[in-house]
Amino acid sequence: MNTTIPTTTMRRTQSPFATTRYTSKDWDEVRVAFGSSILVDTSLTSLAQNLEGAAWPLAGLDETPATYIDLSFDDMRERLALQGQPPRIADQLIEILKETLAFDEPFGDMVTQSESATVDENPLVKNLSKLKIPLDFPVTLTALSAETLLFCRLENITTIGGFALTAQRMAGTVVVGGDFRSLLNALSNIDERTLARYLPFRPGSKGLHYIEGLAQCVESQPVAIQAALARSLKQEISAAAEELARGISDEQLAKAKHDLQVQAAALRGFCPEDYADLQAQIASGTSPRRLTTVLGEPSLEAVVTEFITPVAAKPKATGFFARLTRLWRK
Repeated sequence: MNTTIPTTTMRRTQSPFATTRYTSKDWDEVRVAFGSSILVDTSLTSLAQNLEGAAWPLAGLDETPATYIDLSFDDMRERLALQGQPPRIADQLIEILKETLAFDEPFGDMVTQSESATVDENPLVKNLSKLKIPLDFPVTLTALSAETLLFCRLENITTIGGFALTAQRMAGTVVVGGDFRSLLNALSNIDERTLARYLPFRPGSKGLHYIEGLAQCVESQPVAIQAALARSLKQEISAAAEELARGISDEQLAKAKHDLQVQAAALRGFCPEDYADLQAQIASGTSPRRLTTVLGEPSLEAVVTEFITPVAAKPKATGFFARLTRLWRK
């Protein structure tokens, strides 16, 4: 008779001190460096979001770098383990602090230089000049978030030059984050790709660009308005966008178009050469739609094309009534 002996699979709980990617030396370096950061009391959840990486798994008011940086490497890992976190979260904590420092240091260096600099010596102003971005370009024509624009309004920051010149005061009095910090770091490092997210700037070139500026103005409109604009031009949009568009009245759409025309007129004053070049290309036979393909999104291209297409000259009236009108004007 064969006897089957049941077997039991042993599941071993992972040690809180299992091997991690970073060492005690890495932790000591980053925690000492972070001790002087203005972000030391910022929530780890916010820092992780700013870095656009994995979310920080723990919630609570005490989940900040300040809670951890006074702990040794083993104590830090033990604290996380006691909260049910695997060893990889210790790696994540170190990565958040390291990447935040890398993101924060250029801004800090810029602030140190700016504190004693005159307007002409301000490093951000110099970088704006290198890029041929006008200092008086209004922040209202940027693609900054509504929250950041409100903050600028409260701080009386009206232009990109003013944005640059008040950077040191912002860093010294408040913890700045989000797109405010992203734009400041981009200006500090001349990060052209990031600049193009907020300004009508084209990487690899100088100055501001009319098409990109119009696109940012369109994208700053509510999603329903954007859908209605595309729908009015017979663009193919999703069922959800179609439903949103149907909720926009003719009056709302007309107002949005008027607002965009006002913004377009303002933009032309800050990129006159680019605008003149566009008009010259159109006059020579280039399709306006072809010029907007740099945007890479068909519905947006169609809306912007509508704004860069010159209004066709009305044909002159002919015939008896036209002659009568001309005689009457004499």
